[in-house]
Amino acid sequence: VQLVESGGGLVQPGGSLRLSCAASGFTFGSYVMSWYRQAPGKERELVATITSAGGSINYADSVKGRFTISRDNAKRTVHLQMNSLKPEDTAVYYCYAPYPSGYGSWGQGTQVTVSS
Repeated sequence: VQLVESGGGLVQPGGSLRLSCAASGFTFGSYVMSWYRQAPGKERELVATITSAGGSINYADSVKGRFTISRDNAKRTVHLQMNSLKPEDTAVYYCYAPYPSGYGSWGQGTQVTVSS
């Protein structure tokens, strides 16, 4: 299993970024996919989840209305569009797949820094 995130960077408050996660090594279209983030000194937290066909999506309260998760099963990718970014969104963002069952898999993470 391989999950490769991209799209992070430095952005000013109020700006936007689009993260992508390219997946391989498992039946991508059969699994829920999630984005997590971990800020310095804090625990990793769930940001957004999308079901296998995209029919159900959930967000952390802190990002509702600003972030949008989406997926393209044909391209085996999941995206996180982040708008109206705030300094408190600064974190390493990780892609997660619940495969293998009971263990799950993480990407290497992509740094998002929101600062003026």
